[in-house]
Amino acid sequence: MEWTQKTKAGALRVAADLFRAGDVNAELYTLYSGWAFRYRTLPDERCQILNFFPPGDLIGFQASMLSAADHSVETLTEIELCVFPRKRIWRIFEQMPELAFQLAWLGAREEGMVDDHLTAVGQLSAFERMSALIVGLYRRAQSLDIVDNDAFLFPLRREHLADTLGLSLVHAIRTWTALRRAGLFEPVGQRLRILNPRISPRLALFYDQQRRPRPIL
Repeated sequence: MEWTQKTKAGALRVAADLFRAGDVNAELYTLYSGWAFRYRTLPDERCQILNFFPPGDLIGFQASMLSAADHSVETLTEIELCVFPRKRIWRIFEQMPELAFQLAWLGAREEGMVDDHLTAVGQLSAFERMSALIVGLYRRAQSLDIVDNDAFLFPLRREHLADTLGLSLVHAIRTWTALRRAGLFEPVGQRLRILNPRISPRLALFYDQQRRPRPIL
C-alpha cells in the first residue's frame, strides 16, 4: 500500500515487551511476523490477557490515541513489526477518510473480540472457554493463510491460557488435557493440529459463523 510505504518509520524486530501500561507516545504497529498479546496487570501482579495478535494484526491503535497506554503488549515469539509514528497517524483522519475508516474498523473488531472473550469467560464452562479460544485462534490463522495441514503455530503456554480464561494454572492444565483426549487437537511440536473443531454443539455454532474479511494495512 502506498500509504504504508510513505508513513512507516521502518521495520523493527522485538523479542520482549513492546510497550507497558503508562508508556507515553506509544506508536502504531503492523505485525509482520510472530505472535504477541495485550494484557493488564493488577496492583498485586495478577495478570489478565485481553487478546492475542497473530501475524497481520494492528497493534497499538488504542494506545496511540491516548496520552499514555492503559495496557501492555508482550511478545509470545520474536516478532517483526512495521512502525508508524503516532504523530503521522492524525494525517490519516485529516486527509484519508477511507483509510481512517479501515483503522476504526480494525479497532472495532478488536473490541468485538474482547467482548466475545468476556462473554465466554462469563457464560461458558472451562472446557468450552478453552475450546473457543483455540478454535478462534485457528480460524484467525486460517484467514491469514498460515495453516498447513490443519496445523498452525501455537506459542501459548499453559500460563497464558490460565491468564486469558480466568482459570487457575492447575485447572488450565487439566482442561487442556481433557480437550486433547476428547479429540479437539493434537500437539505437533510447537504447532496444534485441529482435529474436530465442532467438538460440542456450542462450539459448532461458533465455528460455522461467517466472518467478514478484514482490511490489511
